[in-house]
Amino acid sequence: MRIAMVSEHASPLAALGGVDAGGQNVYVARLSEELAGRGHDVTVYTRRDLADLPDRVPLPGGAVVEHVTAGPTEPVPKDELFPYMPGFGAHLARAWRRERPDVAHAHFWMSGMACLLGAQPHRIPVVQTFHALGTVKRRHQGRRDTSPQERIGIERQLGRTCERVLATCTDEVRELAGMGVPERQVSVVPCGVDAEHFHPGADTGATPARRQRHRLLACGRLVPRKGYDQAIQALARVPDTELLVAGGPPAGALDADPEARRLTRLARRAGVADRVRLLGAVDPRDMPGLLRSADLVLCTPVYEPFGIVPLEAMACGVPVLATDVGGHRDSVADGATGRLVPPQDPEAIAAAARGLLADEGLRRRYGTAGRARVLARYTWRRVADGVERVYRLTLAGHALSKEVA
Repeated sequence: MRIAMVSEHASPLAALGGVDAGGQNVYVARLSEELAGRGHDVTVYTRRDLADLPDRVPLPGGAVVEHVTAGPTEPVPKDELFPYMPGFGAHLARAWRRERPDVAHAHFWMSGMACLLGAQPHRIPVVQTFHALGTVKRRHQGRRDTSPQERIGIERQLGRTCERVLATCTDEVRELAGMGVPERQVSVVPCGVDAEHFHPGADTGATPARRQRHRLLACGRLVPRKGYDQAIQALARVPDTELLVAGGPPAGALDADPEARRLTRLARRAGVADRVRLLGAVDPRDMPGLLRSADLVLCTPVYEPFGIVPLEAMACGVPVLATDVGGHRDSVADGATGRLVPPQDPEAIAAAARGLLADEGLRRRYGTAGRARVLARYTWRRVADGVERVYRLTLAGHALSKEVA
């Protein structure tokens, strides 16, 4: 099968941890690698954000990244890329005239816009994965939402126009239904995790020395919606415990980062500055060991379209304390692999953390169950199995529609 992946802002080659580099980059990279390893011809189209990038870059496993010139050849915040999508779509239309893919898989709403522009002239079926929905972002961020005003309308149009929407969690299916996307048009395939890289035997030798009896760890992009402030406020109610926050710019640049400064001020006001450490960006090779060094991994965002960190923690055999939002409701089995608590409730986070930290046997059982859950549902092999089924369903439906036409 010839597969075109379109990921306008989230390149599989990008360094993780920046404001616009996170789970989508990992998803596109690993899914492309897995599908290429099965013999599919996979090309990932992403925006050229540096002038000297080569036109095509091979990925491990056989997939290829193709850089598309659309807008300035420099980094641009993703919410400012909207005007360049017609140019991106025109490039796709030209490329696909030369070599038509069997299916195009768009990642994020702007990719979907460009993908449809490129696919429609050649009647290429389009699968859309949103990764995050504008309705959810607008609901939680209000005036702080920097998305283009056109986003929600275009997402509705994409959901109704593309052959199939591939959602990453059941919560997204409900949100899409509210937008008028029929449930019969939506398939659910979760994100995945590298269960060989993230594993219970990970070496913890290079991790920061523990300063308290217990260690909590939170990690991901250093942005307000991730809820690190909730974890810091909860820490004031959890004695003999430290909180490590991994993510954001390199450690040497944290002093200039607005969110890092905000969290540092909050820790001082909460009286826990001596128990909070912002680590900055952590080398991906060191993440399994860092996760294994924690007694408990906190995932406390206000909202979360999916959330890969709980999977990484569970793959390492570490229990998860997460907010009851979005993809967490699917990945974290409450009372089996960890605990789910209401969002924006530091007291509930603290109470759950105290209970888990007080029971080492329970944490061990949760960790074992988490690893088993990952192996059963969330390896990239399992994810690719599901995505292949969606592609085949899409191609069958597309062929039928052509016959009817």
